[in-house]
Amino acid sequence: SEPGLPAEKSSSAPQKNFRVLVGVTGSVAALKLPLLVNELLKIPGLEVKVVTTERAKHFYNSQEVPVTLYSDEDEWQLWKGRSDPVLHIELRRWADLMLVAPLDANTLAKLANGICDNLLTCVIRAWDLSKPLLFCPAMNTAMWEHPITAQQVEQLKGFGYTEIPCVVKKLVCGDEGRGAMAEVWTIVESVKRILEERDLPTQS
Repeated sequence: SEPGLPAEKSSSAPQKNFRVLVGVTGSVAALKLPLLVNELLKIPGLEVKVVTTERAKHFYNSQEVPVTLYSDEDEWQLWKGRSDPVLHIELRRWADLMLVAPLDANTLAKLANGICDNLLTCVIRAWDLSKPLLFCPAMNTAMWEHPITAQQVEQLKGFGYTEIPCVVKKLVCGDEGRGAMAEVWTIVESVKRILEERDLPTQS
């Protein structure tokens, strides 16, 4: 069956798809979004949706992302009156797991302080803490080494979120050092590990 489509329902044991909401922020690593989504879709029974910040849109081509992609505009277009759905609440209900990749320095600071001024940060502020939330920091080495970064990463871990640590490499800006987003395969393996913990299939 096509990736992302609901599995056939069987009367004896209905197959529940596992729903992953990917958040993407304004780091250069956002250019890996199409690859990340395509690799996630190779996991059987996985449904994926994406929430993007406005700045993240600068780095990837939305035509290359084969799933529904939501941004701030969608939140405001959806809600016209009291009985209308609130998109950030609908998305937090829909998802079984949230993956923020990349998480830039600006959004890291917002999340650590509870600021929710766009669709992505509103979803995370409303997140059900009984569900896993993985985050992949990505920023320039000088930003990563600023003392406030470690404090804010610890704050997120204190909320119960799981860090997928950044790696050392030559960054797009030319600097070499820690701050690059974890490799896509590392991120996908982290998602698979959570599926295995929940006894869900990770191989077709």
